[in-house]
Amino acid sequence: MQEAPTANPENSSLQNTEEYREPAIRIKELDFLYGNNQVIHNVTLDIFPKEIMAFIGPSGCGKSTLLRCLNRMNDLVDGARIGKGSIEIHGVDLHDKSVDVIELRKKVGMVFQKSNPFPKSIYQNVAYGLQIQGVKSKRTIDEKVEESLRKAALWEEVKDRLNENAYGLSGGQQQRLCIARTLAVEPEIILMDEPCSALDPVATGRVEELILGLKDEYTIVVVTHNMQQAGRISDRTAFFYLGKLIECDQTKKIFLNPSKQQTEDYISGKFG
Repeated sequence: MQEAPTANPENSSLQNTEEYREPAIRIKELDFLYGNNQVIHNVTLDIFPKEIMAFIGPSGCGKSTLLRCLNRMNDLVDGARIGKGSIEIHGVDLHDKSVDVIELRKKVGMVFQKSNPFPKSIYQNVAYGLQIQGVKSKRTIDEKVEESLRKAALWEEVKDRLNENAYGLSGGQQQRLCIARTLAVEPEIILMDEPCSALDPVATGRVEELILGLKDEYTIVVVTHNMQQAGRISDRTAFFYLGKLIECDQTKKIFLNPSKQQTEDYISGKFG
């Protein structure tokens, strides 16, 4: 039997739920389809400000699709559509006609499974988002580049080679650079799709430390196949199976005393 991951009790920032009455993200009875293939079934879920929420479940369970619904990345896929239900961020329906998708993706940033730095310098990777927003002051850009690299725990490693190509960084450094690039445009919410799956254990540890350090300022949603990782970094965990939300609770409870048999079977390694 697979050993259940250890949840970090210090991560349970939602123990005082009175502090978090208003969710940052509210998903209501969501159905989502690719063409005629329904991949999300009637999901209702609240995600609260400045918490780390982990989505877990076997491959094909819909967790990455749901994550990409949260900043409308699925709009880029032909035939992708909401069947019913809604997603609100701070009370605003993401599919309201008034929503500017470009502005939405600034507020809800995405870090992908495989690090994807631009074929530019380290500096330009972080500065690019600011420049396309119209920021012209070099001093402002310099300050934001340094601030973002510091938040991503990368500044000390790259401060003397900012003009070198980002492709010269290690895989773990590239992923932290991509996180810095996301932070530079000042999002409120950060979505991470398997951010450590291509990294070695040391680099994974650095990124996990970074994620924990960011939750004081950001709401973070992480998709992961690594249940030990979910146990180490998340406040709450949502378990998905075949496009359905089976259970969502405090991470410690999900791993030590789940309410649903399906959750227990997945955590214990009986399937997945």
